[in-house]
Amino acid sequence: MSDSRAFCPRCGDPVPERSADEADAADPLRPGSEVDLCDACYFDEFNFVDAPDRIDVRVCARCGAVYQGNRWVDVGAQDYTDIAIEQVSDALSVHVDVEDVAWQVEPEQVDENTIRMHCFFTGVVRGTPVEEQVTVPVKIARQTCTRCGRIAGDYYASIVQIRAEGRTPTSEETERAEEIAHDIVADMEATGDRNAFVTEIGKTDDGLNIKVSTNKIGKKISNKMIEEFGGTINDAETLVTEDEDGNEVYRVTFAVRLPPYTPGDVIELDDDDAGPVLVRSAHGNLKGIRVTTGERYEADYEEGASPDARKLGEHGDAAETTVVTVEDENAVQVLDPETYRATTVSRPDYFDPDAETVPVLKSRAGLHVLPDEGETEEPT
Repeated sequence: MSDSRAFCPRCGDPVPERSADEADAADPLRPGSEVDLCDACYFDEFNFVDAPDRIDVRVCARCGAVYQGNRWVDVGAQDYTDIAIEQVSDALSVHVDVEDVAWQVEPEQVDENTIRMHCFFTGVVRGTPVEEQVTVPVKIARQTCTRCGRIAGDYYASIVQIRAEGRTPTSEETERAEEIAHDIVADMEATGDRNAFVTEIGKTDDGLNIKVSTNKIGKKISNKMIEEFGGTINDAETLVTEDEDGNEVYRVTFAVRLPPYTPGDVIELDDDDAGPVLVRSAHGNLKGIRVTTGERYEADYEEGASPDARKLGEHGDAAETTVVTVEDENAVQVLDPETYRATTVSRPDYFDPDAETVPVLKSRAGLHVLPDEGETEEPT
């Protein structure tokens, strides 16, 4: 293999001998080729590290998120030293000819919003060890991220209205609605969705209003409420504005209407003389058991969860009373919890003949034995 000797085009000194392949690659007579400088001229213009004069880091003063690329990112940092190191690392560049590069950084906290990053580099260029030190100040700019700005401005894209047919939602239903809303938002935040938040939860005379940041959250809350309590959902869109691209932006209202009766209610059906019904489920068609016989009841398809009826009371209204005697398969004597007189009532299938006391409900429909508390809901 032949060798080629070249001279530095700047000072005229010879450059180290190179192989034929290297010489061809740097032939000055070939377009696009490069000419080697001698070491002295090379190192005169050599820049080991290219570093910015300063780096600005945008931080949300409310939640601590950091603006990276073109979006806000939750970093969960207690301080921003690690963020500063990461930003400096991304901003620094090392000359392509340097081999065996090693570096370290020593952060210096100047004040609350300034971190001075002292960076030390070592490497090898043309067989010569080189080192360099650069200092890059990092300025922390405290701002408000998009999410916190929306929260502060009471922004919302969807309203979930929790109502009930012919009644006011129970405290259990409204408390569960609040819990569902917060759980859904927490799950979405855990996946990195910074657009998920509950704007406001407000109680009204007839239910609960939940304002949330996206229509997706509103729909999830509504579906979950119906899944647990039954009922129906209606949604309506309202045009509120246009985005920066001219697209129409709608706000969606989800009207959740819970069934008129809940598990544990005792109702008397219109045009029905088979006896009151203890409601056990309001999903789909209303289901329950007759408190006179213990037989299963299910409303017709047309009636759904809202058969024509009137509420007599709730299982929680029942009073524990003494069993006097079991008369036969269809009747039992118990003490009236108000008059304390022995009263004959219907004996439902769920009645335990060995029981000394039973829960009874006294209403305008009469006195009826109810099942134990744990039997008020439809088994799954």
